[in-house]
Amino acid sequence: MSDAAPWSRSEFEAQLRARGAGYHIHHPFNVKMNEGLLREEQIRGWVANRFYYQVNIPQKDGAIIANCPDRETRRKWVRRILDHDGWEENEGGIEAWVRLGEAVGIGREALWSQRHVVPGVRFAVDAYVNFARRVPWQEAVCSSLTEMFAPKIHKDRLANWPIHYGWIDPEGLQYFRSRISLAERDVEHGLQVTLDHFTTREQQERALEILQFKLDILWAMLDAIEKAYP
Repeated sequence: MSDAAPWSRSEFEAQLRARGAGYHIHHPFNVKMNEGLLREEQIRGWVANRFYYQVNIPQKDGAIIANCPDRETRRKWVRRILDHDGWEENEGGIEAWVRLGEAVGIGREALWSQRHVVPGVRFAVDAYVNFARRVPWQEAVCSSLTEMFAPKIHKDRLANWPIHYGWIDPEGLQYFRSRISLAERDVEHGLQVTLDHFTTREQQERALEILQFKLDILWAMLDAIEKAYP
């Protein structure tokens, strides 16, 4: 147990944001992607494997809602499921990712079959969903804070893919466009929950461990993809 005084709210937020140094934007595979150094099969491999993460995000969010007794939190959090699964005329982020797959040359059936998902990616994603199912809902919310670092990675892809990967239909990049504003909205809520709940130094250090766990999940996914598509 830590006897240290808790960080102030602003100090705690700064500690959380500092973990962005370990975000997978810095992974060698992503750096190569951003610099236009990946071959077509490597791009397709990344899209196919990342799809497994995309389709599991609503299950992760559903687990958070199932564990959360607070109605107002559920009312806000359920938007994340709709953002991915879609509703009425809004097809959602999963469908947008399917169209990204089509834009890079992966058929809809091949993507949904998940036959290209490598074991390391499947293991990492399943570990994340299982984490959300078994921990207190506030801890699962904290794990979502990698979204603090997501807008930059999406902006980089929008800026660089049309330059380096002209063979990809720009219409397929809609997922990245949509996630910039949605991630910023989601961070505001997730950060509020985290700052409100983790108030002792011991809790705050636990929050940093949780965020690092999620960062490690994303990093491990790219490790597995990089090995599968050298």
